[in-house]
Amino acid sequence: MSALSNYALRMARLSARIFGEVVRPTDNKSMKVVKLFSEQPLAKRKEVYDWYPPHNTYVALMKNLRFLGLYRDEHQDFKEEMRRLKKLRGKGKPKKGEGKRATKKK
Repeated sequence: MSALSNYALRMARLSARIFGEVVRPTDNKSMKVVKLFSEQPLAKRKEVYDWYPPHNTYVALMKNLRFLGLYRDEHQDFKEEMRRLKKLRGKGKPKKGEGKRATKKK
């Protein structure tokens, strides 16, 4: 004679599903797999996807502060000054339609 009736088996399975337990009896090796699948995926864990600071936000904020005169970025100032000096010497980018390729066709 079986240990549990059909009704008791169905109720045990339903109870396990309701409370998030394993529906059928499993050994330790299978429980390891069940545990792995019950955990949240790595990509959805906050400590993984929030590892690095929001760099784009910081860059945009510093650019706005620099534009308003509240922050001084010496490296950016240097790059702009170099660009300005190149332009004075005639070393800047050519205007559209005045490059090597366009002058070669004429």
